[in-house]
Amino acid sequence: MRSYSPDLTPPWKRPSAVPEVSAEVDLVVEEVGTGFCGAVIRTEKTAQGPTVTLEDRFGKRRVFPMEPRGFLLEGKVVTLVRPSAAAPARPARTASGSIAVPGARARVARAGRIYVEGRHDAELVEKVWGDDLRIEGVVVEYLEGIDDLPAIVADFAPGPDARLGVLVDHLVPGSKESRLAAAVTGEHVLVVGHPYIDVWEAVKPSSLGIEAWPRVPRGQDWKTGVCRALGWPENTGAAWQHILSRVRSYKDLEPELLGRVEELIDFVTDSGEA
Repeated sequence: MRSYSPDLTPPWKRPSAVPEVSAEVDLVVEEVGTGFCGAVIRTEKTAQGPTVTLEDRFGKRRVFPMEPRGFLLEGKVVTLVRPSAAAPARPARTASGSIAVPGARARVARAGRIYVEGRHDAELVEKVWGDDLRIEGVVVEYLEGIDDLPAIVADFAPGPDARLGVLVDHLVPGSKESRLAAAVTGEHVLVVGHPYIDVWEAVKPSSLGIEAWPRVPRGQDWKTGVCRALGWPENTGAAWQHILSRVRSYKDLEPELLGRVEELIDFVTDSGEA
């Protein structure tokens, strides 16, 4: 008969259980031993055991053994496991998190529109919500400055079948932006904004591999100041392209922007029928 040897290790000395996470492609994790952070490129079965290949934001790749408790996912220790080939495929999702519709054609454009203040803001909205907007038939247009908003609203002549949504930067109480927004807001016009100085700040620092967005002294161009503080070349156009390249989905954006864009899409696509 096999003898039984009880585990006499005190409970407080026993390693706590950690979740097993499937190493799906594009999952971003950090290897505990080296601190290397990157997205999963592939997993392989080797003679020494399963391995995972990670790629960091600079395109550098490294291969690591998939050891128990070997990785951090959103700051928590996990054990990576190889994806199961037999596992049912999850519904594909768009960058905004919506369920993708395979083969869906773009809807004929609605009369309603969404205007977005700032070229960078418009590019970010297109990257994350572009698939959804095309299916819904919503056109996004670039608003160069909020000073033009009253004239744009007057020319657009919004109505029940032609709603207008507007996203502006740094919409805080008491500001010029908030007064202009209040002046044009109505039953068929919705103006919302995020609290950030610039839409750059709406991208999570963790997605860029930085601890936080730097504070830039007043009187200094904010974008240039950010580049200086982070040690980036003082080329704001190139800096933005780098930032945009790190945005893969809605998970890379702050909730304050996500909620506002979703609110605008709902407003413009709402027929008003109960």
